[in-house]
Amino acid sequence: RDPEEDEPPQSPRSEVLCSLHSEKFKLFCLEDKKLICVVCQTSKKHKNHNCSPIDEAAQEQKEDLQTAVNSLKEKLGVFSKISQTCAEHILSQAQHTEGQIKGQFEKLHQFLREEEAARIAELKEEEEHKNRVMKEKIEEMSREISSLANTIRFLEEELKAEDISFLQNYESTMERAQWKLPDPMLVSGVLINVAKYLGNLQFRVWEKMHEIVKYTPVILNPNTSQPHLILSDDLTSVRHRDEDSINDSDETLQLPDNPERFDTFRMVLGSEGFNSGTHNWDIEVGDNTHWSLGVMTESVQRKGEVKNGYWQIRFTGGKYDTHSPSGSDTLLTVRQKPLRIRVQLDWDGGKLSFSDPDNKTVLHTFTHTFTEKVFPFCLNGCKLHPVRILPVKACVTVEKPNETFLQETSIRGLTVNNDNDVEFFDEEDDYEDKDEEDDYEDEDVYDYDEDDYKDEEDDYEDKDEEDDEDMI
Repeated sequence: RDPEEDEPPQSPRSEVLCSLHSEKFKLFCLEDKKLICVVCQTSKKHKNHNCSPIDEAAQEQKEDLQTAVNSLKEKLGVFSKISQTCAEHILSQAQHTEGQIKGQFEKLHQFLREEEAARIAELKEEEEHKNRVMKEKIEEMSREISSLANTIRFLEEELKAEDISFLQNYESTMERAQWKLPDPMLVSGVLINVAKYLGNLQFRVWEKMHEIVKYTPVILNPNTSQPHLILSDDLTSVRHRDEDSINDSDETLQLPDNPERFDTFRMVLGSEGFNSGTHNWDIEVGDNTHWSLGVMTESVQRKGEVKNGYWQIRFTGGKYDTHSPSGSDTLLTVRQKPLRIRVQLDWDGGKLSFSDPDNKTVLHTFTHTFTEKVFPFCLNGCKLHPVRILPVKACVTVEKPNETFLQETSIRGLTVNNDNDVEFFDEEDDYEDKDEEDDYEDEDVYDYDEDDYKDEEDDYEDKDEEDDEDMI
């Protein structure tokens, strides 16, 4: 038996030879990161390079690789955490939003149920009233019916009497036959006023619904809110979290660091941007001691310090100032502290104005040619008081067709239908609209002479005859 058969097989490393010198690899060139043999080490290519024995080099390189693996594991953990946080936040958002939707619709359902119950109760009350009136009328008619029936029976008996007896009683009998009571008639208005309950029912309910429905011109976007801020359920108010009861590891602060979200400045954007038209909204600041309001371009970098791309009016340290991308901060002189600020944006006209609507005072106006979409924003640096977007008054109106047009079309036998229209406007606009309505009502569109109307109708008839003759 060959003793060599009992020797363990050689390792793959000992079998790998240098392709240039057919020598075993024993060294590792630290410069070129390659295995070399002892002949290679003395060659011109590696003569001045640092080299290590294979075992030492392998250990060092494994340590470097392990460091890289650990770094990748950390990144994997970060990716997993971000993915998990985002997925959990999406689930939380969906569940919370669904609850809010159900809550809002429950308010509408409750309003409709109450309206339905009120109208049915009113209908039942009218039904009972009309039944009482009808019952009284029927009782009165029953007495008259009984008296009339007795009279008829008496007269029929007289008709059967002998001639002499009949003629003797004829005068009194005929007098009794003359029924002096009026013919029975139903009481006017005794039937249910169906039109009162069904006429434009849906519109009337919708018209009344505006008492509970609010319209806010700017809705805040929670996906842009800095993590230390809390938005109200209706997304119109922003306040600080109670920092005494939270810390950076609190679950409430574990929000996804999405690109839209501010991470440093405690601000939030409106959900809708504007790249045309005119827009205005009121913001209640009240006793807030540190706030900033205005508009911001869509392309602003939202991570870190926001340095440019916004127009604002700010109140901090008891002073008011403004900022725009094209100039430095400007200190404002405000005589009376405003409780709310009105922001008016004319994108096409290139104007952004801030005013105090209560005192009717313009605080500052920017002029700028806007070239991209801008979003409303709010910054709340006060821990005690919120900043709130105020709703505007909503009103349902019906657009009426021109009355003169109705007169002309009625002659031709045409029918004109009214189109319903819904219009939102500020409370200050109510007076202007009222003046226009008064002017419209003063127009004398209903008064016209009946003879003139007859002549006008004859003119149409003559015109039709002329047209017939022309056609022949």
